[in-house]
Amino acid sequence: MGSFSIWHWLIVLLIVVMVFGTKKLKNMGSDLGGAVKGFKDGMKDGSAPEEKPAPPAGQVSNAASAEKTTIDVEAKTKS
Repeated sequence: MGSFSIWHWLIVLLIVVMVFGTKKLKNMGSDLGGAVKGFKDGMKDGSAPEEKPAPPAGQVSNAASAEKTTIDVEAKTKS
């Protein structure tokens, strides 16, 4: 109970082949394989650390100019 015999699986396979046909099942398998390959390539590209080029010596980066325009204000409560 709970597991199927080989005859159950063969009948299910026969019904699936009759409904979808062998050509459509073959195309579905290749599409699934291409999707998995694309997913793996995407994961590989996403996990690679991006290398940022160092700014040339003597130049100021954008981060330093952004700090000058930031204003820090303290909120004071009325007593």
